[in-house]
Amino acid sequence: MVFVFRFLRFNSLARVLLASVLMSGVGAVQAGEPLTLNKAVAEALMANPGLAAIEARAKALAEIPEQADALPDPVLSVNIANLPLDSFSFTQEGMTQFQVGITQALPYPGKLALRSQAASQEARAAESDLKDRQLQLVRDVKTVWWNLFYLDRALDVIARNQVLLKQFVNVAETRYTVGRGLQQDILLAQLELAKLSDSLIRVLNMRDNQVARLNVLMDHPATGSIELPQSIDETLQTLVSAELLQQRAVASRPSLMAQTERMGAARSRVDLAKKDYAPDFKVGAVYGLRNGSNPDGSRRADLGSIRFSMNLPLYSGSKQDRAVDQRNAEWMQQKYRLQDQRNQVASQVQQAMIDYRRAGEQVQLFQQEIIPQARQTVDAMLAGYQVGKVDFLNLVRSQTTLYNYETQYWNALSAANQALARLIAAVGEENVHE
Repeated sequence: MVFVFRFLRFNSLARVLLASVLMSGVGAVQAGEPLTLNKAVAEALMANPGLAAIEARAKALAEIPEQADALPDPVLSVNIANLPLDSFSFTQEGMTQFQVGITQALPYPGKLALRSQAASQEARAAESDLKDRQLQLVRDVKTVWWNLFYLDRALDVIARNQVLLKQFVNVAETRYTVGRGLQQDILLAQLELAKLSDSLIRVLNMRDNQVARLNVLMDHPATGSIELPQSIDETLQTLVSAELLQQRAVASRPSLMAQTERMGAARSRVDLAKKDYAPDFKVGAVYGLRNGSNPDGSRRADLGSIRFSMNLPLYSGSKQDRAVDQRNAEWMQQKYRLQDQRNQVASQVQQAMIDYRRAGEQVQLFQQEIIPQARQTVDAMLAGYQVGKVDFLNLVRSQTTLYNYETQYWNALSAANQALARLIAAVGEENVHE
């Protein structure tokens, strides 16, 4: 029994020795090479099908500006003119011709340039959309990865506490056998063990869900296993000022760049609608081939024609005026949407920054004060229990409290890093630290 008490008295050393001990169910979940955060992000950026779809759309839109800047295809025409229907002869009448012509449409100067400009702005908006989706994907991967890391650490804590509580049961049984303990102490320890088993089931279920989510983001089979590193750098760096973060977000956030380009495209379409008050032109040339001879016996000469036409915007009140009003309304829509997105980005930056600092303060509090004090309390309770000054209930409660604090510490660390991932995505760049 003295050996058992000494083992429990030095439970801090026991925690270190048992840090790698997991329940058999936990070991079955984790297998293979550890998946670091950077590796998870790289695999998602390389293989995520949703991101690939947006990239394909951006490539498609990038091909439009040159098309919009090109002239319409010329029209080739082949005609038979003035063919007599009584004989269908090409030589009977002097004006019978076999004609070959070509016609080219010429939009009013400036229209093609404006169409190309609007298409280029839409293409650049699509490129910015792709960059923003990459940021969101990285944010999602980091969020799930840190959730998974927290759950793994929670499983470690549960496993260590199960081992220690089993030792408590042994101690209670030994004391009860020699008449120095109570049966209720044994039942109490067994109840706490059952509670840990329930927590283990719940955490394992949550871990399975997070594994499936992370696999989907990386385009892996949803049923694949994932093992994370056992340790990471737990340091949380200080952020730059809120004002600087907001300024960087306005300058760097791809979604704002995309909306700015869309607003520019809408402005170009307004200018293009105003150009429609001017006519478009068509020019063409026709070569007429004639057969037969003139009355004097000479060969009939071939004929050539030049064509020119233009549309007349006579109904501008019901067409061009309305089109300009439409395009102006669309431009105002994009302008208001840009302002709305700026407000949303500012809110996202502020909320993520607040969450990061709050979680960071919790991490520091758990690291420097709460957990060390809770461990000292457990050690003191063990020492008091050995000499009969502390009852078994308080001993178990102190160990359970330490278990809760350790779990909350890892939860706070995970929350801080998730908030940091949201902040980076909201700002649009990695450099958010001092």
